[in-house]
Amino acid sequence: MDYITLNNGVKMPVLGYGVYQVTPEECERCVLDAISIGYRSIDTAQAYGNEEGVGRAITKCGISRSELFITTKVWISNAGYEKAKESIEESLQKLQSEYIDLLLIHQPFNDYYGTYRAMEEAYKAGKVKAIGVSNFYPDRFIDLSHFAGIKPAVNQVEGHVFQQQKTAHEVIKKHDARMMSWGPFAEGKNDFFQNPVLAEVGARYGKTVAQVALRFLIQQGIVVIPKSTHKERMMENFDVFDFVLSEEDMSRIEALDTGESLFFSHQDPQTVEWFMSILD
Repeated sequence: MDYITLNNGVKMPVLGYGVYQVTPEECERCVLDAISIGYRSIDTAQAYGNEEGVGRAITKCGISRSELFITTKVWISNAGYEKAKESIEESLQKLQSEYIDLLLIHQPFNDYYGTYRAMEEAYKAGKVKAIGVSNFYPDRFIDLSHFAGIKPAVNQVEGHVFQQQKTAHEVIKKHDARMMSWGPFAEGKNDFFQNPVLAEVGARYGKTVAQVALRFLIQQGIVVIPKSTHKERMMENFDVFDFVLSEEDMSRIEALDTGESLFFSHQDPQTVEWFMSILD
């Protein structure tokens, strides 16, 4: 496993296991499978509804808590200082842990400044080892980074070969933070797993399209959290540290970038209206 070092000195695995859309019923089993393979970083969120499954798994896995890296996120409805403070305590209870390794603001909506103050407080109290944000576009990330007392260590954003977030990545690095990719396989959109460039590159290394896509991000120092409920696929996704893509192959993959989201824009009024509607 390779690690990156966050801006406060905390070491974080560059590859983790994400549990987005993993059902509460399946989550414990999936996380135990991932840990048995060698994953030490697990990414969950309050909105996923499966923090308790993660908590059960990390208490049963037989691995020391200090060897695990657990990320969770504060949801929009828990935004603001008081609500966020309460929700952090609830997450700690569900995760059955005395601390969270990385705590993020899940979406750039509602009183995220109040949320961030609660996160800074939890950080100072030792309940959180690192704090950051998720889905913050460069403008909002710069704003928060400038005024925050504790600089965000991570910005988790959509990141894959078709949406490489080149501008966002440069801004994140400039502010001494790390980019973390959600959806590294673009959830299969654009015929991701049949992409001829990724397939051709992979064939030269004896690797799959998925492994090439993960390696492409990892070589840029981007943290990835692929998800699968199948143990054999988890193993495949983990097997990305025994090869290095050439500069030529990196350039070919860079050319796949469209510069646009395959999902939604947080700056689109209709998208924002949708987010507000699911909170009602």
